[in-house]
Amino acid sequence: MAKQKCVFLDRDGVLNRERGDYTYLLDEFEVLPGVPEALTLLKNNGYLLIVITNQGGIAKGLYTKDDVMACHRKLQDSCNNLINAIYYAPSHPNYSESLSRKPDSLMLERAIAKYDIDVNYSWMIGDSLRDIEAADRVGVRSILVGDKYEAGTYPLQVNDLWDAAQVIVGG
Repeated sequence: MAKQKCVFLDRDGVLNRERGDYTYLLDEFEVLPGVPEALTLLKNNGYLLIVITNQGGIAKGLYTKDDVMACHRKLQDSCNNLINAIYYAPSHPNYSESLSRKPDSLMLERAIAKYDIDVNYSWMIGDSLRDIEAADRVGVRSILVGDKYEAGTYPLQVNDLWDAAQVIVGG
């Protein structure tokens, strides 16, 4: 069986609106405009879609795994269940160390092994340099989205997920 290509996606700031603090309340969880269309474009071009997200608020006791799962159900419902898997790291360095938490790459490594992903044909889309660093650790190309960083901070930097999807399917 041939290896699969994948787009790994950070959650907050890529798929849903970044609130500045932790996003865990359903009424504050807002899928960004163009996200369902971008995911559809990627899926129609043969990519697995896997979310890779830090959720350190769990370790801090700010919210529960059930809160995270409810947000992920809302995300899937908003995006026609296009996402193949969602990996999250409930740890926070001030409370519990973990190799899963980005910029470490254990979540990516687990997904690569489980889904037989070809890193040479896969991408990571994130809004933080820690997303890019995690992708670099496993040899996956990456795209930085959003306006968190000054233009030119990273060689491949675009406005949003839709623009990133265009880059990926455009070659």
